[in-house]
Amino acid sequence: MSDLLWNHADRPVAILLLAHGAGAPMDSDFMVAMAEALAARGISVARFEFPYMQRCRQESRRIPPDRAPKLLAAFAGQLAALADAGLPVWIGGKSMGGRMATMLAAQQPVAGVVALGYPFHPPGKPEKTRIEHLPQIGSPLLICQGDRDPFGKPEEVASYRLPASVQVHWLADGDHDFKPRKRSGTTQQQLIDAAASRVADLIRHC
Repeated sequence: MSDLLWNHADRPVAILLLAHGAGAPMDSDFMVAMAEALAARGISVARFEFPYMQRCRQESRRIPPDRAPKLLAAFAGQLAALADAGLPVWIGGKSMGGRMATMLAAQQPVAGVVALGYPFHPPGKPEKTRIEHLPQIGSPLLICQGDRDPFGKPEEVASYRLPASVQVHWLADGDHDFKPRKRSGTTQQQLIDAAASRVADLIRHC
């Protein structure tokens, strides 16, 4: 297991085990900002890296993600290590990491799931959806999504028959990294804060 990178809340109500996306590590600007925002709202965040990303660091080169079974095994191992944490443990992630969290939650019980920029489909290929496993998740799932995200826009997601346990929180003018256009008058940090507030609110009320 890789070392966990923690952002501890002062009085935590839960832990969120947070996975990175396909191309950026656990200490990317987005992951740092989100972890800090969540910790400020009472959610301790434990970030980790999948084995392929560890190799990226060691070899100083880009390496594509492993296939889902290996990613899920790594995620499950990190979750098991938090079994005695003494707090509810939610799982989640950015993009691919969020998708892996949902797939893991479809296989085993978890307190809840948070997906930040869920890849509903590859960009430009809305017919290739990645939602078939979502009905198998027995816990709450919150998806925070920019409404300009090419991996899933409001009109596309509205056409899906998502389970009642799935909530989608739209971030106005945000892209896949929650970055709005300058003309929106909103900053990326404001959208990250909005997402963190929604995540913390759900966790506190579950």
